[in-house]
Amino acid sequence: MTRLKRAFRWIASHKLLTLLLVILFLFLIQVATIPWFGVPRLKDQNPKETALMRQRIDEAEVKGKTLVIRQSWVPLSKLPRHLTDAIIVAEDGTFYEHEGFDWFEVRESLEKNIRERRAARGGSTITQQLAKNLYLSTSKDPLRKAREMVITMLLEQSLSKQRILELYVNLIEWGDGIFGVDAAARRYFGRPASALSFEQSLRLAAVIPSPIRHRPDVDSRYVLRRSEIIRRRMQGRRFVPFPADVEAEERMVDEEAPQALPDTIQAG
Repeated sequence: MTRLKRAFRWIASHKLLTLLLVILFLFLIQVATIPWFGVPRLKDQNPKETALMRQRIDEAEVKGKTLVIRQSWVPLSKLPRHLTDAIIVAEDGTFYEHEGFDWFEVRESLEKNIRERRAARGGSTITQQLAKNLYLSTSKDPLRKAREMVITMLLEQSLSKQRILELYVNLIEWGDGIFGVDAAARRYFGRPASALSFEQSLRLAAVIPSPIRHRPDVDSRYVLRRSEIIRRRMQGRRFVPFPADVEAEERMVDEEAPQALPDTIQAG
C-alpha cells in the first residue's frame, strides 16, 4: 500500500508530466495499429474495400438495413482531364505542390472554426481524405487525426501523386452505397466515368464534401452554387476550355456514351 500511495502522490504532484505520458502512450497505441506494410502494396494493388465502406455497412445493419456497395475501378488514364481537374480544384488546389498537408489551408480552417466555434471548414488534402477513407473512421477525435497524419505521410512517401489521385477518385463516397467515380457516373448520369461531360464533372466534384446530403443530378442551390465556384476556380487556373470547345466535346461524349448499367456494378 505504501508504494501505491507513493505512486498516487507522484502522479498528483506531476499532473502535467502524467498527462503528457498518457497522451504519448495513447499515441503509440494508435501508431502501432497503422498499416505500415499495407500502404506500399497500394502501388500496384487495388483495395477491395475500405474502412469507410465497412463503417457504412455497419451503420446500415444497426438500422436493420442491408447496404449494397457499388464500386468499380477505372484507370486514371481513362478519365476525362476535365473531371480530374475539377476534383483537384474543388478539393485540393495545391495537390501537386504539397507533400500531404496544405498548411495554409489548415491555418485558415482553424481560424474559421475557432471564430465560428464549430467545424465550419475542413482543411484536409486529397491524401488526407484518402488516408481516412482507406483505414480510419469519420470520427473527429484527436487520436484518429494523429493516425491520419502518419498514414498521410506514408502514402506520400510510398506512392506517386498520380496513384494517390487514382485511388482517391475510385474509392471516395458519392452517395448511399456509391463509391468511386465510375459507380457515381453510372448511378447519376447513366454513363461510365470515361464519358462524363464537363458539366457532369463539375457536379460530381461539387458534392464530394457532402455526398449523402446532396445529389449531383439534382439542381439544388448547393450543387449549382458549388459547381459555379469550381468553374470559376478552373477558369482562374486556365483549366476551362472555351465554350465552343466544351459544346463540341459534350456532343462527342453524348454520341460515344454506351448504354448505362447502373444496377450491374459490382463491389470492388
